Amino acid sequence: MASSSIADTTPSLPEQTHAPTSYRRVVVKAGTTLLTKGEDRLNPESMTTLVEQITKLRSKSVEVILVTSGAVAAGRHVLKNTREGRGIPFKQVLAATGQARLMHAYEQLFDCHKVPVAQALLSRRDLTERLGYLNVRNTLTSLMELGVIPIVNENDVVAVDELSGEIFGDNDNLSAMVANLVDADLLVMLGQVEGLFTADPHLDPNAKLVSVVNQFDGEIEAMAGGSWSNSGQGGMVTKLEAARLATASGVDVVVASGLESDVLFRLTMMEKIGTFFPATGSKVESRKRWMLSGLSTKGRIVVDEGAVRVLKDEKKSLLPAGVILVEGSFSRGDIVAIRDLNGNQIAVGITNYGSDDLDKIKGHQSKEVEKMLGYQLGEEVVHRNNMVSLKS
Repeated sequence: MASSSIADTTPSLPEQTHAPTSYRRVVVKAGTTLLTKGEDRLNPESMTTLVEQITKLRSKSVEVILVTSGAVAAGRHVLKNTREGRGIPFKQVLAATGQARLMHAYEQLFDCHKVPVAQALLSRRDLTERLGYLNVRNTLTSLMELGVIPIVNENDVVAVDELSGEIFGDNDNLSAMVANLVDADLLVMLGQVEGLFTADPHLDPNAKLVSVVNQFDGEIEAMAGGSWSNSGQGGMVTKLEAARLATASGVDVVVASGLESDVLFRLTMMEKIGTFFPATGSKVESRKRWMLSGLSTKGRIVVDEGAVRVLKDEKKSLLPAGVILVEGSFSRGDIVAIRDLNGNQIAVGITNYGSDDLDKIKGHQSKEVEKMLGYQLGEEVVHRNNMVSLKS
């Protein structure tokens, strides 16, 4: 087993150099399996425990945003006998019905602690445009400043991608995007699994908990495999995707069991629980966080090995000569994903050329562009200042 990706496989977090008070803004994602304990109904005990922990953090001057799943499961309980598959539209009915029940339960539980809450239902289109991104960010931060706990969920009624498991995956990626959005210090993804294991712990008795993931590579992805739960849409794969996004934005991430006693407070006190993903990037400006979210990506540019090396090691701009393939339709000024030949995303950035023009000049020297197109919009396809790299 390579030592570059994981520090060890004992259930512990690495020693931290910062004080416990450094986590002042925390995003907590509560998964379906935790909130329902595998049943088609919300589990009052689980929800009560979660609310008590969040309230405790709030009393310690920690700002908390809760990203919650559970609406579809709550809807099944309300409408009864709805386990059989009836397609996306019916799941949206379950989500619409269950969201009201879910929010009402949270409101009652937080009210016992005299803590106000606010509902925020988000879809991809809310965050795709920069103005929408900023509006959502301002709303969430204003709520926290007023002492209100935002409770965020995917707007399942309009978000088909999440329910079909194609994009968000049980709100794992949504929680990372929220952490990115509000410049959080820590993202905690809670479920019933203790963290990332070397294999599926339900099938392999020798599976060991991975305490720290320092980089994302094939070995780590193989450990995640598929979903280890039949409840909800998420699994370890989506948690890794979420961790990669959040850590690139300068956010520490922990995947842990919500069944662990007082897990949230203990994590903010730097206790060693679950699997820890240290931030791989520093805090970045709002514009670059928006780019990193991936919500506004219009297309993909595949580059050769030389370009990968230049972008990652030398931190230079992307030139037409390094482009091999153009995927999707996009215009000048759109955000594109930059990938290597293996499909790994290495950066995102604002393109100087639309997809049609780029398809014509790919593989050519910058000095040839004006002759080929009749004009030149810059020597670079993506300038270094308009690019954010993703560490592996």
